[in-house]
Amino acid sequence: MAVTTDGTTPQGAPPAGAPPAGAPTAGSVRAAVGAGQERLRALLPDLTEAVVREPSALPGWSRAHVLAHLEGIGLALARQARTALRGELVELYDGGRPERAAGIETGARRPAGALGDAVAAALDEAAAAWAAVGPADWSRPVRYRDGTLLTALLSWWRELEIHTADARLGPGPQDWSRELCGHLMEHLAPRVPRTARLVLAATDAEFRREYGGTTGPEATVRGRLTDLTAWLAGRAPRGPLDCRRAGASAPLPELLDWP
Repeated sequence: MAVTTDGTTPQGAPPAGAPPAGAPTAGSVRAAVGAGQERLRALLPDLTEAVVREPSALPGWSRAHVLAHLEGIGLALARQARTALRGELVELYDGGRPERAAGIETGARRPAGALGDAVAAALDEAAAAWAAVGPADWSRPVRYRDGTLLTALLSWWRELEIHTADARLGPGPQDWSRELCGHLMEHLAPRVPRTARLVLAATDAEFRREYGGTTGPEATVRGRLTDLTAWLAGRAPRGPLDCRRAGASAPLPELLDWP
């Protein structure tokens, strides 16, 4: 699903596979991010040592790891916004992925109260940084993925919503909005191998999306929109998914790594 700063569909964008809701504007994404930040903030006062040490939905990560990552990526993307508004380009993390991994491990070892305070402070900074972006600023370049302020905001939206679900503190993929699902369906299209032919068809919304090449047997996966999105995002669907090849039941296709 293409995203524009004024809410229009880019010229040449195919109508097939259009999202169940209109393409998000910068304003609608910023509003969704604001709601997601407050949703996460509301979970922080209930954190205890027992709660944060329990497993998250991500293999090998506790809830504390997920929260430490949300703190780090929230601050990192907020810094992309702050520096872009000054006309500067900086890396997402000083020290790259090794520094990111070290920060998560160190942050996850903090007591529950300190961890919750740190996440709340990161949310404060994220809210302030993105609120400072004006309507004419969204096309400003950022270093992260050689993108723009708009693509950086979209990254924060994805990170915030997906990892809040990963923390297993309440909201899950079943709560993802139709707008978010539509965006993830496009962003995660590179997970489908080019040699595969995959159709995702929602049973609870007018949504059908085709991926991959034009040769080989076609696999059609049907289910609720949020369940299809969760699967494409590498998360466990809450409800069943039905995969068919040539009309017969078949295993779900193998997907590639995240783009």
